Amino acid sequence: MSETALRTAAARTRELSLLMTRWPSVTGSPDEAAFSERLAAHLAATPYFQRHPDQLLTVDSHGEPLTRNVVALVRGKGRRTVVLAGHFDTVSIANYGTLAPLACDPEPLTQALLAELRSRPLNGAEAKALEDFESGDFIAGRGLLDMKSGLAAGIAVLERFAGRDAPEGNLLFVATPDEENRSRGMRSLRDALPEIARRFDLDIVGGINLDASSCERNGEEGRAVYLGSIGKFAPFAFVIGRPTHAGYPFNGTSAHRISAEIVRAMDTVPELSDEAFGERSPPPVCLEARDIRDGYDVTTPDRVWLSFNWLTHRRSASDIIGEFRAIVSGALQAALETQDAHAARYRGAAAASTDGLVLTYAELLERVEARGGAAALARLDALDRSLSGGTDPLKVSREIVSAAATEAGIEGPAVIVGFGSLHYPLVHLEHSDAGNMQAKLQRVMEDAAGRHGTSIKFKQIFAGISDMSFFGHRPEAREAGLLAANTPSAAVTDNAPEGLLAFPTVNIGPWGRDYHQKWERVHAPYTFEVLPDLVFEAARAWLGE
Repeated sequence: MSETALRTAAARTRELSLLMTRWPSVTGSPDEAAFSERLAAHLAATPYFQRHPDQLLTVDSHGEPLTRNVVALVRGKGRRTVVLAGHFDTVSIANYGTLAPLACDPEPLTQALLAELRSRPLNGAEAKALEDFESGDFIAGRGLLDMKSGLAAGIAVLERFAGRDAPEGNLLFVATPDEENRSRGMRSLRDALPEIARRFDLDIVGGINLDASSCERNGEEGRAVYLGSIGKFAPFAFVIGRPTHAGYPFNGTSAHRISAEIVRAMDTVPELSDEAFGERSPPPVCLEARDIRDGYDVTTPDRVWLSFNWLTHRRSASDIIGEFRAIVSGALQAALETQDAHAARYRGAAAASTDGLVLTYAELLERVEARGGAAALARLDALDRSLSGGTDPLKVSREIVSAAATEAGIEGPAVIVGFGSLHYPLVHLEHSDAGNMQAKLQRVMEDAAGRHGTSIKFKQIFAGISDMSFFGHRPEAREAGLLAANTPSAAVTDNAPEGLLAFPTVNIGPWGRDYHQKWERVHAPYTFEVLPDLVFEAARAWLGE
């Protein structure tokens, strides 16, 4: 093991991390589109790609605004190839307030945050941030942790590999936009990968995602190799009541009462979490609850929209839609029975029995077509296209479902259920043909930990949704069809083509604290020194060196 190679990779990782953080790239901004041009130009100026310019290319992303993936291949011997992947878009810099002009300049920002923290009383999170910055081990910057330092480690590994004499296998580095929104970058790269593999005669055997993790303690949980990434569903319930004047509450059906029962039955219910791989997923939470009206009046709301975030370790799309429909049906019945009982007590009469209806979005579209024909479906498609450039998928879905319910002439009480935004599939090394890769990684981790005097552990599931869900994953056709049929907007439907490549992936990235927040900071010693060494040796193990 060359100490010089380790020092060079560490210095290069730090240099590239700070450089790329100074290139702003907020999701959806012109800066995001410009970043890929800057990165491609930077790589093109390096010695290897000056000699092999045909092995550096860009791939257009899906949708608008147009952004591009950067793809860089370093060849060795044979066809076996490992892909190193990371995203370059970041969340907004707005939460830096008056320090926003420094948000993408790590070293001045770190000093400015130190000065601010030392100037006033602190809450717990701020006190921890001050302690970290004063230690000298942490550096701030929007996107430095999530995840330009991961990209930097990948480029340093690529350059170290290029400097070897006829290395075994090949490394393909990819930098993608739009992970923070709809993973348009990774999904477009995934779709293009079969042709890239054919063009360069590559056999892609594995992938390393370079995304960041967080640890609030001593870093033990952050120094990790993740064997999988969590699955995410966004089920919605569009509640249709029977509006009535507030002075006559029992002449209608309250959409709010129905929605409240649905939230009660879903939100943070532990039994709705998954256990798999020795870990437990969080239970679902309600992300949105709002009635669909613009002004004030004293009529009970006609329509209420609910959207949930449901993270999974094992449930499939068919599991989710079936279970969610059953929960919503039970909640609807409970709400109607309660209101009927209240009306009976108020009026001193026998209780009535109000019936309700639950439909999936696919079933709603069948009613739209039966009532309005192809013209009604065309109006919904036109509405979807007019809204597809927005950055809020739940708003788009809400407006389409509302229009579809009107087209179908649905009268309440009723609830429409479906999926409001992009599904992120659960992926795990166990589900792929990885052979004895975990055992090889274990040896790599132990050796790297010994060299650097630290610890590195396996973790089963990366808890934040990530591009890893689409990286080397080939969706099952039946599940993809069910999702597409019940997702109102085509813009948040993953229309995966046939012939995709499937290969095992893991996540090996930097660690730090408070990503997406004002105090976002990366742990420099691990990220700049250990990470590029760990990724390099993991790639070599996968390539069979």
